[in-house]
Amino acid sequence: MPELPEIETIVRGLGPRITGHRVASVDVRERRLRVPVAPTFAAALGGRRIEAVGRHGKYMLSTLDDGRVWLVHLGMSGQLTIAPGAQPARPHDHIVVVLDDGGTLTYNDPRRFGCTAVLDAAAVAKTTGPGIDGLSPALTGEALFRLSRHRRTATKTLLMHQRHIAGLGNIYVNEILFHAGVRPRRRAAGLTRAECDRIVTATRAVLTDAIGQGGSSISDYRDGFGQFGCFQTRHQVYDRAGEACRRCGTPIRGCVVVARSTFYCPQCQR
Repeated sequence: MPELPEIETIVRGLGPRITGHRVASVDVRERRLRVPVAPTFAAALGGRRIEAVGRHGKYMLSTLDDGRVWLVHLGMSGQLTIAPGAQPARPHDHIVVVLDDGGTLTYNDPRRFGCTAVLDAAAVAKTTGPGIDGLSPALTGEALFRLSRHRRTATKTLLMHQRHIAGLGNIYVNEILFHAGVRPRRRAAGLTRAECDRIVTATRAVLTDAIGQGGSSISDYRDGFGQFGCFQTRHQVYDRAGEACRRCGTPIRGCVVVARSTFYCPQCQR
């Protein structure tokens, strides 16, 4: 699933390209996404000018000239890419948006787990949820320490819960906890304030590094121009079970935490 670095990469790429342009046409070819595309979607987006492009967590948020927001979530396998003109139709091209300069935005999603909608600004927060964005200054060691108190859940589970911290998923939580030196199955309530500080510091470092590398292309992810990310070549633990830790040489271990594949170094993480 595309996580915060992948969505931020798309926002930074597409934002300058589409901001200031008007939507000339909207072709909804498949409404059956995770949240069905509203019958009014095409009419609500068509004719509107895109004023700004931003992000919260895993959501791309484009502000329109009528004050509403075009929201996109890529789900497990979604791609939102732009081309200079009309393109041959591909399987799973569910929504095609043509801009006033001929640029064509295509939402492609084989698994159809994504969603897109045009919402009133007041409704956006209800959809994206109350979680602190993973790159927000509001995510501090103290804030994480407060979130972790009295929680019997695993630390990895806490970090992945979008109602607590928005934008983190399986790939990056594995990497963050390695850099912070904390095992993923540690009970969240047992984290010390110092460990929470390390986790927040690692969160910013890992996410910033991943954005600089264009995100991680594990399977379906492409950026807004159809290009692969490169951060997967820098993964320290994710999907490396049995391989040597690049820091200490100890074999990386794999386990399952709430039905998600999980990876850690038994020497570097405690």
